[in-house]
Amino acid sequence: MTDQGDVPGGEKRTAKDGFERMKGAFRRSRETREAHRFAQEEADARESAEVAKEAAAEARESAENFALRLVNQFERLREERQEQLAAPEPVTAPKAVSRTDVPYGVELSAQWAWRFLVIVAAGYLIVRALGFLSIVVVPVVIALLIAALVSPVVNGLARIGLKRSISALFVVLGVLVAVIAMLSFAGTQVANGFNDLAGQTVKALDEIRDWLINGPFNASETQIDTWLNTVQTTLEEWAAAYASNPFSRVSEVGGVALDVFAGLFIVLFSTYFFCAEGERIWGWLVRLAPRAARSRMDSSGRVAWVSLTQFTRATVIVAAVDAVGIMIIATALQVPFVAAIGVLVFLSSFVPLIGATVAGAVAVLVALVSQGPVTALLMLGGVILVQQLEAHGLQPFLLGRWVRVHPLGVILAVATGIVLGGVAGALVAVPLVAALNAVANHLTATATAPAQALAQAQAPTSPPPPLPANGPTSPPPASPGAGSV
Repeated sequence: MTDQGDVPGGEKRTAKDGFERMKGAFRRSRETREAHRFAQEEADARESAEVAKEAAAEARESAENFALRLVNQFERLREERQEQLAAPEPVTAPKAVSRTDVPYGVELSAQWAWRFLVIVAAGYLIVRALGFLSIVVVPVVIALLIAALVSPVVNGLARIGLKRSISALFVVLGVLVAVIAMLSFAGTQVANGFNDLAGQTVKALDEIRDWLINGPFNASETQIDTWLNTVQTTLEEWAAAYASNPFSRVSEVGGVALDVFAGLFIVLFSTYFFCAEGERIWGWLVRLAPRAARSRMDSSGRVAWVSLTQFTRATVIVAAVDAVGIMIIATALQVPFVAAIGVLVFLSSFVPLIGATVAGAVAVLVALVSQGPVTALLMLGGVILVQQLEAHGLQPFLLGRWVRVHPLGVILAVATGIVLGGVAGALVAVPLVAALNAVANHLTATATAPAQALAQAQAPTSPPPPLPANGPTSPPPASPGAGSV
């Protein structure tokens, strides 16, 4: 009798066969799916290859079409160009010029023209305003020149421990005393010799009268009397015109005296404050400028001040040499008023070109009246010699080296100053031109320096030279300041 829990052998074999059949069915299904997948991938690859082949064919066809169109267009343009060259140029009527058709040169010239007109108008208004305020402007300019001349003395006194305000006061008083002493000495000499000069003038006029009659002119006494009567009549009319309204003449003289006193007052006080508080005044002026322009304004002002200082020193040296040279010649020829002539030459030499000429003419006239025409000719030769030594020796060496203003610029500046402001304009013209020239050169150098630095920074640097095979033979140079504290 068998156990019920045992499985017969036939059922086991049946179950095993069923399992094997199931495994085979799964294997066949997997192989079928893989074969289907491989077939699908091969179909996709063939389809992609066909698409790529069609795209390549289309691209080749489009490239051929583009090349064909380009060749056709080039041929058509060449044919049109040949037709244009062969056919005569048609004559067309001129068309109206619009704003866009204005030549570039004309447009640029118009832009410069109206800007130039604006600059000229602004300059004219400034000159008119300065002329209206000449009673203030001229003393301030003279004070600037004096301050530029004596500022080294003030700086020297301040360096030895004296207060700057006290140093400026001492220097201003010293300049005032020196000018008063020169004028007093010259005036005293003129006053003492005036009577002798008057008698010599009458004698000289008689000699001139005899020379006109008996000399190369062969003038008759009637002609000379007619000339003298004309001069006498002119002087009498001038005196009568002044005597007809004495109150107006007195008021005019009083007004001139008041202007001179006010100008002297402004010169003294301006010189003192320029010497004592010049840095504070300049700092205040710089702070009035826009913030972006303050550095350039400050540097330009300091460059202009250096140029003005050098100009005043050179002018004082030239004026002293002119005065000493003409005084030596006048002393050798025994011309009176030697000191007065020297003071006049020294003070008038501050007006370039014209002042020395006028002072020399006065010296020649004094020599003519006191010593006769021969001495006057010798005095004229001496004056010309001194002025030539000044023009060809001192002027190029001092003004050309320190101030760097061309002689033509000096002449044009003096002429323009005389036209605009008379003697005061001639006195101010050359220092102003020297300062403007220095400022222009400074600003030009300042503007070109960053561009040069940028160009040097952007320039390709050459590679360092190769070291020798054994290494460097000398130690590298020490950095600047190395080894010093």
